Amino acid sequence: MNEMFIVGKIVNTHGVKGELKVMPSTDDPTRFEQLKEIYVERKKLESYEIQSVRYHKGMVLLKLKGIDDMTTAELFKGALLKIDRKDSLPLEEDEYYIADLYGMQVYTYDEERYLGEIVDVIYTGSNDVYAVRKEDRAKDLLLPAIKQVIKSVDVKQNKMHVTLLEGLEELCE
Repeated sequence: MNEMFIVGKIVNTHGVKGELKVMPSTDDPTRFEQLKEIYVERKKLESYEIQSVRYHKGMVLLKLKGIDDMTTAELFKGALLKIDRKDSLPLEEDEYYIADLYGMQVYTYDEERYLGEIVDVIYTGSNDVYAVRKEDRAKDLLLPAIKQVIKSVDVKQNKMHVTLLEGLEELCE
């Protein structure tokens, strides 16, 4: 299980006072308002106190203590923003952190047949799709994240059980 989650990426500066323009990678961008500190991963991971949070055209504008001018802020372009698992938003029933799904082992529900491991999560708008890779298959198996397919997810055991829709497995041969 990952102990830190990526919640955004610094894509640019904003203004001349050191604000950072962040592309959020969280379902709820307002969650930045609930944080007192955030970790910035450049060459190494460093903790910064959050001074202010604003929003502009789908982006989060973040002001961090110690970054007070555009020149300093430019050094942070491309950096990832992370938080501790303990600071993450609580989950509802049947919800999982995306980071916990990567590398999860996938098996069929009825016969416990190994299908591979999750290597990607694709966001389609209507539902997520899990890309499951196995070495002996030409293409990744694409599993829609819907109740008819995903039967159980055990994050602690790193195991998912699924029921395959008819014809789904043949598409990846």
